[in-house]
Amino acid sequence: MSSHINWVVFAQMVIYNPFLYFPGEWGATAGSKMVQMAAKRGDNWLILISIARIALYANFMVYAASLPILLSEWDMSATQAGSISSAFMFGYAASLFVFAWLSDHFGAKRLFLLSAVLSAVSALVFGFFATSYLSALVLYALAAATQGGLYTPAIMLFSERYDASRRGGAIGYLIASTSVGYAFSLIVSGLCLAWGGYRTAFIVTGCLPLLGLIMSWYALRTTPNRIHPRIGRLGITTILQRNRNVRLLIAGYTCHCWELLGMWSWTPAFFAYILAVSGDGFGETARFGAYLVAFMHLIGALASASMGRLADQLGRRVVLIQAAAIGTCLSLVIGWLITWPTMLVVFIGLVYYFFAIGDSPVLSTALTEVVEPNSLGSILAVRSLLGFGAGGIAPIFFGAMLDLTNPPDTAPETWGFAFMVLGLGGFAATLCAIYFQEPVKKR
Repeated sequence: MSSHINWVVFAQMVIYNPFLYFPGEWGATAGSKMVQMAAKRGDNWLILISIARIALYANFMVYAASLPILLSEWDMSATQAGSISSAFMFGYAASLFVFAWLSDHFGAKRLFLLSAVLSAVSALVFGFFATSYLSALVLYALAAATQGGLYTPAIMLFSERYDASRRGGAIGYLIASTSVGYAFSLIVSGLCLAWGGYRTAFIVTGCLPLLGLIMSWYALRTTPNRIHPRIGRLGITTILQRNRNVRLLIAGYTCHCWELLGMWSWTPAFFAYILAVSGDGFGETARFGAYLVAFMHLIGALASASMGRLADQLGRRVVLIQAAAIGTCLSLVIGWLITWPTMLVVFIGLVYYFFAIGDSPVLSTALTEVVEPNSLGSILAVRSLLGFGAGGIAPIFFGAMLDLTNPPDTAPETWGFAFMVLGLGGFAATLCAIYFQEPVKKR
């Protein structure tokens, strides 16, 4: 009974003050750190874009949050469950490619706003009409196919707005707003799961992106839509052949996505299982699992903001190596810790997520510094296709490993091998960071 009460209190604290458990500068004010720093610089543009993206990503994690319940409601195997996440990632990868590619030709601002419109519409469709495995498979992939313009064109907008000395921190805040958006999606989903089940979670998170659309238009109403001259522009093949750093950064990002996106898809179910083992009912643990992973995304927001700024001070390469190496080690061990004290596993999970996502803004910043602006959209397109393609495959391999290492028709009890599959990507990303040669001068 006392364990149940502790988890209720913990979940409530995650919702109302997710940083209460951290002392010092990570205390009660840490949740608004990004907004405060932007405000001090008078950068209302950054604040508005960040808040708009949080709302636009409201339905991004609703399926992952609902997964422990949907496994039984829709009578899915782990492989089928992973296929929906993978369909989303494949759709998102294609969307990132198309929106980034078109940004070179029509401008990043225009493509960002188009994506915001399509995302709001597709979120509504998924929220009201995803009622089975097949409908969710199709509609979730469709929703993903509209969201790519919220990321890669945004990187281009930030690259145009901020010089190299501040770009790492700025893109760190961009990635941080993505993490906060995922956390927001999980928290809202958890509340809705408790209140009205997965149907309520789908509908509520499907309506919220409309607010993000309105805020995006307002934030960008005076931002110029820049189309860089194509004179002297090199082809993608030529860039990849001539620029070793570009090849390494794209390969590192691809392996980073394998680890990170595979983890995103399955950690809610993983924590729900740990909580179920601790004595809670499975339906409630789905909600608490969503809260815990939401907390991880809030930690990820701090990781993105702090690692981006740290890379501005220490350099890109050293931060990439350290983040990738530590994340890899945690991928290899966390799945074997299910019998450890629950709060200790939660703490390790927070550290795991901090380093798994910590290299994301640095990878993006470094790429903007080794590619000319008139080719950046095309290179981001290739990177996104490869990265999120790998991220789309990872949940299938994770689910297949769960099926392979656990008895059929039972809840998974062995998770270690599945997480080790993700660690292979982290190891490869570490190698790419080691061989990366940081430019002496940043443009």
